[in-house]
Amino acid sequence: MNQTGRLYGLGVGPGDPELLTLKALRLLKAAPVVAYPAPDHGTSFARSIVADFLRPEQVEIPIVVPMQVARFPAAEVYDEAARAIAGHLDAGRDVAVLCEGDPFFYGSFMYLFERLSGGYPGEIVPGVASPMAAAARAFAPLAARNDALTVLPGPLDDTALAARIEAAEAFVIMKLGRHFDRVRALLEDLGLTDCCLYCERVTLAEERVMPLREVSGEAPYFSMILGYRGAERVIVESFSAEARANRKQGMRA
Repeated sequence: MNQTGRLYGLGVGPGDPELLTLKALRLLKAAPVVAYPAPDHGTSFARSIVADFLRPEQVEIPIVVPMQVARFPAAEVYDEAARAIAGHLDAGRDVAVLCEGDPFFYGSFMYLFERLSGGYPGEIVPGVASPMAAAARAFAPLAARNDALTVLPGPLDDTALAARIEAAEAFVIMKLGRHFDRVRALLEDLGLTDCCLYCERVTLAEERVMPLREVSGEAPYFSMILGYRGAERVIVESFSAEARANRKQGMRA
């Protein structure tokens, strides 16, 4: 019986290539085949993070996912990608699948994992998730002691968002994009604007991190809001612009 290749789900972090783990980099360089999500227009963000580490002889499999509001046949996209990856695995070639952030934290890799993990050996390499990167760039701790930290997707309706925010001391709202204005209005209604930070494209050159009340313009998909309504003084103070500026200056001194 021929030995199959191994399937690797590699978390490549929020954007800064230096946030790749040593293990992810080692496996990426060694893999003869590299697969990654890609939009139907433009370049793959996941691939751009590791572009400098790819070798010309590596086979690349773009997994093209339509970037549109209307629902698309996602099952067909992942079925086709799984077949292409399985062909290489059956031939004994390892396949590294790139995942923005972490593979199992809102990652599309889980849909390939569902289709392939039962038939092939492999490994998941965790990556730096965007909420952790955002907190680091904002100089604002996420939670402490017995705080409950809740991570929420922006597309949730207002009733669900409000209920879950009010049940937690700390919260992260991700996947803002076209939902940003609605989510910001909700936070204003809840009286939480002044304890929220806005983080956009963290760790990238075009990064923006600022108090939510200062944000103008549209929000991209890769943006989030960090909020804190608990009692930990060190966290409450860290959400002020002055405190963050002082900490940043101190860290650079």
